Amino acid sequence: MSSNNFFDNVEKTTKVNKEDIFKLASSVQNANLKDEQVLRQLIGQVAALAGKPVPKEKEDQIVKAIINNNMPSDFSSLGKLFKK
Repeated sequence: MSSNNFFDNVEKTTKVNKEDIFKLASSVQNANLKDEQVLRQLIGQVAALAGKPVPKEKEDQIVKAIINNNMPSDFSSLGKLFKK
C-alpha cells in the first residue's frame, strides 16, 4: 500500500483531512515536548481535528505522562491512557 493510499484510508476512516494530519505531524516534529504549554496546544489541535473534546483532567494526565516520559510504547497501551 502506498503512503498516499494509507493517508486516503485514514482520511476516509477518521474524516480528518490528510493535509491537516501532515500539518500536525510537522508541528510535532519540531515541538518541545517538555514544554507544558506546547503540549497543551498540541493536545488541543489533535482534539479539534478529531472533533472530540479532551476534558481538563484527561489533558492533565496526558501532559504529565509525556513530561515524565511515562508514555506507553505500544498503541494498545496508548489507547488505554486515552480511555481512562
